[in-house]
Amino acid sequence: MHLTEFRITNYRSINDSGPVKVGQLTSLVGRNESGKSNLLLALRTLNPAGGIKPLTLIKDFPRHRRLSECTDDTKAVSTVWELDAAQQTQLAGIFPRAAGVTHVEIGRWYKAAHWVCFRDLKLLSFSLNEVDARVRTIVPVIESAAEKLEDAPRQQAKAALTKLSTDLAGPNRATDWASVAAPSLANLRKVLASVGATIPDREDGLITELEELVVTINADGPAWQKARDWAVKLLPVFVYVDEYPELTGHQNVAEYLTRKAANQLTDADRNFEKMCKVAGLDPQQLHTLHSQNDHETRNQLANRAGAVVTTELRRLWKDRQLKVRFSPDANHLDTFIADPNAVYDVEVNLDERSRGLKWFFSFYITFSADTSDGPADKAVLLLDEPGLYLHALSQGDLLRHLGADFKNQIVYTTHSPFMVPIENLDAIRTVNIDQDAGTTVSDTPTGDARTLFPLQMALGFSLSQSLFVGTDNLVVEGVTDFWMLSATSEYLHGVGKTGLKKGLTITPAGGAPKVGYMVSLLTSQQLRVLVLLDDEKQGRGARDELVKSKLIRDDGVIFVSTAFPGGGKPAAADIEDLLDPDVFEALVRESYKTDLKGKTLSPNGSIPRIVKRFEAAFSDVGLEFHKTRPARLLLAKMAKEPDRIMTPLAVERMEALFSAINAAHAKAVKRDAAPFQ
Repeated sequence: MHLTEFRITNYRSINDSGPVKVGQLTSLVGRNESGKSNLLLALRTLNPAGGIKPLTLIKDFPRHRRLSECTDDTKAVSTVWELDAAQQTQLAGIFPRAAGVTHVEIGRWYKAAHWVCFRDLKLLSFSLNEVDARVRTIVPVIESAAEKLEDAPRQQAKAALTKLSTDLAGPNRATDWASVAAPSLANLRKVLASVGATIPDREDGLITELEELVVTINADGPAWQKARDWAVKLLPVFVYVDEYPELTGHQNVAEYLTRKAANQLTDADRNFEKMCKVAGLDPQQLHTLHSQNDHETRNQLANRAGAVVTTELRRLWKDRQLKVRFSPDANHLDTFIADPNAVYDVEVNLDERSRGLKWFFSFYITFSADTSDGPADKAVLLLDEPGLYLHALSQGDLLRHLGADFKNQIVYTTHSPFMVPIENLDAIRTVNIDQDAGTTVSDTPTGDARTLFPLQMALGFSLSQSLFVGTDNLVVEGVTDFWMLSATSEYLHGVGKTGLKKGLTITPAGGAPKVGYMVSLLTSQQLRVLVLLDDEKQGRGARDELVKSKLIRDDGVIFVSTAFPGGGKPAAADIEDLLDPDVFEALVRESYKTDLKGKTLSPNGSIPRIVKRFEAAFSDVGLEFHKTRPARLLLAKMAKEPDRIMTPLAVERMEALFSAINAAHAKAVKRDAAPFQ
């Protein structure tokens, strides 16, 4: 099963988190004390390593609410899981009515129990009207047959028939109906046989159909329960980690083996075992070789283990190329780490290395051991603020490690900009806290300045890293322009049409007034620069200022309106106007569906710029419109269903714009001179 969504309710700072979508890697970003840890702690209770336990009413129920509001049946965790093809087949075999079910919901109450719901489960085929129709057909025929009997048998048959009519017309619930129908049908069969009454095959067949319906319903309940038990057993363990164990660089192997034999291992011993597992070392073998004075073999094994760990550590730790060496010394095993690229190749015991390196080394060892046929092999990993002791760039290494080297689903919290997966926007969730609403989670970047600060910093850092990658740059006004141009250009290249020239770096400036600063920064580095501006008052003013200050030539500035060939050029246009208006409206309505619930949005088609059109429409219903939301949704849809975004109209306009930009770039390359010469 694959976790696709979770929701936390009635837990500590959380009244209702709202639905939180989950991918392979999910990042919960928020300020301190926003409830990020509570989300992970609550999610862990669904299936912790030691098995489900009751929640603590006094400790876990939100403290601003009355304890009388909470009972054993108060819900705390709800999750949605996607079944793979094999699991779907397995489920249908256990519970035939669940054939076609692809998702299962599993949650827990405050008591130590799970609830299970199969999404889109077929209804049990049961209709009192159909039962009544069969009974009305059977009754007259049996009554007619009974009339031919003597008085006592006749009364006996009629009594059984009356009971059947009453019982089968009773309960509406299928299981309740079956519980009374089964003995009535059996009684009728028994009476008819005892009095020697015969009925035609047709009516006998109708009685048989009712009996089979009873069997089907009675079998459904146990099958349903078996299916629920099966689903709960499929739940992976949730492993929550907030403190990462440090490994010791000096281990007494003999003492370790003695404690292991006495079943008295310490936490440090268990971490040592994990390191040996990852390195491919067997402590018992090392001890035996020492007792046999076979130091050569022992050293060779240690040398191989050091090479294995060094190779992997160099792949993951980009700060410096380090070398790991395991050194057997009598009964001890020492772990040394050296920097072979330094002037002096000095080995330092792991215990004496920096806290950041020790943390990363411990994290790598622990999780490599636990997730490779270990206790966390198929677990969902809940990591609370990983990498706090790491340098900023090393946090980036850790983030790549989480995304590339784990088969486990990972949900982690952070407030570090360098742990925000800016290249995977769909993985980011923002966590906010409000005095009344408590902790809530949003799939879109919303919240106060402190909440959004890590996202802003991450985006700024990402952009600054890409500024000087190439010699050719296209400066655009904002990040939504960057998203839309990048996504649509890649799509057009993929279908054999004209996209943006490869190697042209798109750089957002943060608004038209800041374009001049960005162009000045880039041209001062002797880089080629083009500018794309919205065709409106601010954009035209920015163009005039750029040309006047001789930062760029007039033909190096392209307006969005260039994308409207012929006589269709509008008086004003933004990037969003290049999309089909119906497509943009659909993106707006979908990205704001929660906010717009119960409101009627009526965009004014006479407003030429579509963004301004929706700003006005949102203002009319008391909301504020941000174009980042539909732009972010556009990115997701371009990855999964691009043809729904790139209609023929959008393709025509985007191709026209990219052709104009490419032509301006070709002219700049041919001229190969300073911007204003």
